[in-house]
Amino acid sequence: MSEEPEMNAEPAGAGRRARGGGGAARRASRAGVHLVSLPYIHRQLDPVDILSADAIETIEHNADILMEEVGIEYRDDAEALQMWRDAGADVKGERVHFPKGLCRELMKTAPSQFTQHARNPARNVEIGGKNTVFAPVYGPPFVHDLDGNRRYGTMEDFRNFVKLAYMAPAMHHSGGTVCEPTDVAVNKRHLDMVYSHIRYSDKPFMGSVTAPERAEDTVKMAQMVFGEEFVDKNCVLVSLINCNSPMVLDDTMLGALKVYARANQASIISPFIVGGAMSPVTVAGTLTQVLCEATSAIAFSQLCRKGSPVIFGTFATSISMQTGAPAFGTPEPAQVLMGAAQFARRYNLPFRSGGSLTGSKLPDASAAYESANTLWPAMMGGVNFMLHAAGWLEGGLVSSFDKFVMDCDQLAAAQKFAAGVNVDENAQAMSAIREVGPGGHYLGCQHTQDNFKTAFHVSTVADNNSFEQWEVEGGLRSEQRANKTARDWLEAYVAPDLDPGIDEALKAFIKQRKDSMPDAFA
Repeated sequence: MSEEPEMNAEPAGAGRRARGGGGAARRASRAGVHLVSLPYIHRQLDPVDILSADAIETIEHNADILMEEVGIEYRDDAEALQMWRDAGADVKGERVHFPKGLCRELMKTAPSQFTQHARNPARNVEIGGKNTVFAPVYGPPFVHDLDGNRRYGTMEDFRNFVKLAYMAPAMHHSGGTVCEPTDVAVNKRHLDMVYSHIRYSDKPFMGSVTAPERAEDTVKMAQMVFGEEFVDKNCVLVSLINCNSPMVLDDTMLGALKVYARANQASIISPFIVGGAMSPVTVAGTLTQVLCEATSAIAFSQLCRKGSPVIFGTFATSISMQTGAPAFGTPEPAQVLMGAAQFARRYNLPFRSGGSLTGSKLPDASAAYESANTLWPAMMGGVNFMLHAAGWLEGGLVSSFDKFVMDCDQLAAAQKFAAGVNVDENAQAMSAIREVGPGGHYLGCQHTQDNFKTAFHVSTVADNNSFEQWEVEGGLRSEQRANKTARDWLEAYVAPDLDPGIDEALKAFIKQRKDSMPDAFA
């Protein structure tokens, strides 16, 4: 790391704000909801390398050729083009051509690991290394609500997803645009979204990227919460910067990237790829393009401010050659994910990818299979920041409340798997084996009595009763049980404490910003 933040650093007033979990826990207990918040994952399992050394060298060599010969377009941003000229790139019009090794050299100043601070220091997450952070679905304009309706998302839906992410034990992050609140003007909704993350959760959250001035608003609101000096020296925001594949960065994404990097806040640099449409149909060809796009933008972040945190990101799926629609849960995107993760480790950078992705229209068996086929490669491939970890439906068009809970159940299972195999004295269970001996059973032995509450992952949505008991209890499907859990969590929810002075300052800023411009819905 080039600029490692202090692990025990706290924003001003953090102690006062950190007490909110107690009230929520007491109310949850009264409602029969027992939740134990899990910290971010420190994986005990080594990541799986899918590419050979020769494959790594070939793909990197091809990316070097393309970056020099073809280049990357930096559209409608004269400042960015001049910054690249000054850095030694060959700029022709809006096309930037990179000498071999230039981007990799610039990337070296980015930290290999960093802390994203939450307003409750107990919720801080460490991004990079062998750590994994789960974050919710991001971006859908529609919701699949608790009454089974597919409709446009609202601000109330947004707040409810933030509350569910706060309540979910294995969700380490509040996320960003958990759904698009279409009942609020486009140019103003970011203010309400950022405020909701601050007010209704004390987990870390993401910033707005839909315009540079909205990124600036996000930074100002974060400064109100954490203090200007703290924000300048520590990461409190992670934001998503998508490359416009193939081989383009536009002024909107560049503008937001400049704001966050200069403020020392983290950006996920993520090529958004639908293989066969926005990249070649082959895994190796797609990885070559991913390297071109990602390393260019990561290097640019370091031109904005050396040492600013950044995450190497990849979002990749394939295309149905029959319909032209994105297809999820197929093997090739999993190979792209795991291959890109190897390059992130090669460049000593944190990595973002994965999620519980599906093209299914409902939280059904297809949704479960497809989601698992992205979640497990992400866990085994060494993803550090997993966006879309819960709630994604219909190819990212829909945020689903039912599926959010179903996915969170699987995240908890994945978290336990990632902890590896414990071999301490208790885990060896020698006393149990001696006590039971040949032909006995372990149900009543002392070791089982001492460990049964925590020995196995207990699903919140699975039913392990007999068919007859299941039938008597209503014959509920998994998504119906998840629906009840979501309702229970929302009923038990209590907002974490927020300093009243900070709350009033945020509300005044939001009002001032909203009053300064007319509503725009496009």
